[in-house]
Amino acid sequence: MDLIIIRHGQSEADILKVIEGRADFNLTELGYSQANLMAKWVKNYINIDKIISSSLKRAKQTAEALSTSLHIDVEYEGLLMEWNNGLIAGLTWEEANNLYPEPDVKYPHTAVYEQESNIEFRARAETILSKIINENPPDSKIAVVSHGNMINMLFRSFLELPVNSDSSISSGDTGIHHWIIKNNSRRIHKINSLIHLG
Repeated sequence: MDLIIIRHGQSEADILKVIEGRADFNLTELGYSQANLMAKWVKNYINIDKIISSSLKRAKQTAEALSTSLHIDVEYEGLLMEWNNGLIAGLTWEEANNLYPEPDVKYPHTAVYEQESNIEFRARAETILSKIINENPPDSKIAVVSHGNMINMLFRSFLELPVNSDSSISSGDTGIHHWIIKNNSRRIHKINSLIHLG
């Protein structure tokens, strides 16, 4: 199975300099352009069988560009949404730090300010990854459109890293990651290709 993991394009939150997470912003004009360039590149170089996307607007709009290019319907999946950042969603970093400061001690199970704990977030990533892997044919090529933090959590789940691992990968706007599962082995083929943006 080939998993083509794609981050959404630039969103309005990037311009407004606010914390996004579950705040549901649209793509910017540049974001739409990035999504169209990504979709054109994928069409030319990868034979996709299925598109699965987060249901938040910026991911949906990115997935729709891919859907239009490939003539494949999108399956929207709430489990692929970004980390639930609770009460800080949509705030500036200054506002968030003043109203909802980070606690001195925060464990993997700790959930503050209506946020998802790290364990809850990891469980959600494990669940959707298992669903994708086990409910599709092993020779599938599946495009998964999501968000930076969720892509990192999927990455840790894919490599079966510990729940408290702080290993991460960078995902630029419409960055493309290529992960492969073959004969029960998992490998990262490519991380954060932005070749489509020139």
